[in-house]
Amino acid sequence: MNFATYRSQWAYNPLREVLAGMVGTFALIPEVIAFSYVAGVSPAVSLFASFVISVAISITGGRPGMISGAAGSVALVAAALVHSYGLQYLLVATLLAGGLQIIFGALGFQVIMRFVSAEVRTGFVNALAILIFSAQLPQMLHVTWHTYALIALGLAIIYLMPRISTLIPSPLICIVVLTGITMWYPMPVHTVSDLGTLPTGLPAFTIPHVPFNLATLKIVFPYALAMASVGLLESLMTAGVVDDETDTHGDPRMECVGLGVSNVFVGLFGGIAGCGMVGQTVGNLRYGGQGRLSTFTAGAFLLFLMVMLHTYVARIPMAALVAIMCMVSISTFSWSSLRDLARFPKLSSLVMVVTVAVTVASSDLALGVLVGVLLSGVFFAWSMTHLMHVKKIREEGTDIYEVEGQVFFASSDLLHDQIDFRTNARRVVIRLNNAHFWDVTSVAMIEKIVSKLKARDIEVEIEGLHALRHGIVMRLTSEKLLTT
Repeated sequence: MNFATYRSQWAYNPLREVLAGMVGTFALIPEVIAFSYVAGVSPAVSLFASFVISVAISITGGRPGMISGAAGSVALVAAALVHSYGLQYLLVATLLAGGLQIIFGALGFQVIMRFVSAEVRTGFVNALAILIFSAQLPQMLHVTWHTYALIALGLAIIYLMPRISTLIPSPLICIVVLTGITMWYPMPVHTVSDLGTLPTGLPAFTIPHVPFNLATLKIVFPYALAMASVGLLESLMTAGVVDDETDTHGDPRMECVGLGVSNVFVGLFGGIAGCGMVGQTVGNLRYGGQGRLSTFTAGAFLLFLMVMLHTYVARIPMAALVAIMCMVSISTFSWSSLRDLARFPKLSSLVMVVTVAVTVASSDLALGVLVGVLLSGVFFAWSMTHLMHVKKIREEGTDIYEVEGQVFFASSDLLHDQIDFRTNARRVVIRLNNAHFWDVTSVAMIEKIVSKLKARDIEVEIEGLHALRHGIVMRLTSEKLLTT
């Protein structure tokens, strides 16, 4: 990325970027605090981490417009470490996870996204929308009618205000109006202060108070590896959503390294590792945030709110934040995918549905994506097996097998099953002119077929070997399978 491009990513529509980033901040607060309890840490740990990540990755990341914070599946991974060993070991794991992400980026591990199919990405987005909405349900249960009235009013403001003016994002108006109402006319509703104690000071540089030895490394490394992998996967998936929404291309390698650098800073300031957050990112995009300034604002404004406007933030009714997150959930869900279920191939639709089901059932976005990718791979291999055909021809006491298509681990057994090893022919010709061998399994199978035929004193001839199409056969076969 050249300097001119980098500078333009900061200068893009500054006013809109700042306002969109402020919306992202309010969307961060409830989810970050909620996941702090999942991870077993105080809200201050997650809120400070979100500030550090957003500011750092706005500078070092490769996907402008993406909001990152201390939430998501990383918290689920970290929970077991915190509960077993405490916060100090979590800080070491955060530092190590950041270092691993830097290494992953340097080695080009971002290419794993090429193996995530469109149906898995759609399932990921839809599952996230469902999880975002379900996360709001606790704030809508066992409450008075005042809460429902405020949520309804908040949604009305969010959806109707843009018809009047788009100068100020409607979620910000929603927060100001609903907070003003509850301050002017007190009513029995939950506020942000009910979520937990909010920080009132600045984050401080800290070194984890643990023994830095091999025993500590053995404890934290498995968790750090899981946190690094899960965080990287969610960030790259989120970056893909931004790419699709903005019709632009980020820099996945730079994003990997930037996330690692950000998490190292997080660990040094006493926070929990984080990653890209799709719901907040979609909200940011919806209100015009596509550059680095919106990401920076989301973090900087979060710190400003915690330190300078702490009292007012604590009095924001949860109904306002619920209304915003419901809007984000509705905007995130791919409603066209419901229509495509009947239009697309059944296996593709099944992959999308399974990705959604696994993610929602486990509340683990990474697990859902992993299952979707594995299922896509299995279905792809299955479909490829139907692209291989074997035609048998009998000519003057010779069996001729014409192999066409792709021969690999899933189709090599089908090739074996087509060969008649009890033939009375004294010569067998296997033509590979229109076949492509892909892996060691397929090479081993052709060797096995040749060996079994020769064991019956049958002359075997392989035709059509070509370096470009069958180089792996020519390199790996112990037999001389060569004719013209």
